[in-house]
Amino acid sequence: MGGTFDPIHYGHLILAETAYDRFGMDKVLIMPAGDPYFKVERGVSADEDREAMTRLAIEGNPHFEFSDLELKREGDTYTVDTLKILKEQYTYDDLYLIVGSDTLFQMEKWYKPQEIFQMATILSSRRNIPNAELEEQMDYLRSKFGAKIVNLYMPNIDISSTDIRDKVKHDMSVRYFTPDCVIEYIKEHQLYK
Repeated sequence: MGGTFDPIHYGHLILAETAYDRFGMDKVLIMPAGDPYFKVERGVSADEDREAMTRLAIEGNPHFEFSDLELKREGDTYTVDTLKILKEQYTYDDLYLIVGSDTLFQMEKWYKPQEIFQMATILSSRRNIPNAELEEQMDYLRSKFGAKIVNLYMPNIDISSTDIRDKVKHDMSVRYFTPDCVIEYIKEHQLYK
């Protein structure tokens, strides 16, 4: 499960745990994006801050493993390249890519989407998108790319990193949005001010 994780929050963690449980995974790699080319316009927090918050948030969960694979790579990071590396490391394992359903409407524009869909099964959570619209998009990607996409049913956790950053910027509480250890890190390092 990749993401900018700026900051990581309970929606991310519940999604990862749900995927782990429902699909009998060995583990879920939690991987902050290195240089997310699609978020250049707003900029992201420093890699070390996103790494620290992510490590703090998953600490103690034996199902999760932190991966700095994308953080260590130079330049723009693309999901297709990450999956190729993981395919080499986990030759005999099935790979799953855990995403929010809003991502399904962007993936066609990603770098080499057809290869992404060939290498991994996409596990998509429903996120503020009507079922009919989501099913239509999933069918479209299956038809066009032969994508393996599974709708990952879970509670709709309407939390976003954008909202958290905005609340912090305006001195509002983010308690219950993200783990306390992440909130403390944000305060200590004066992020999002």
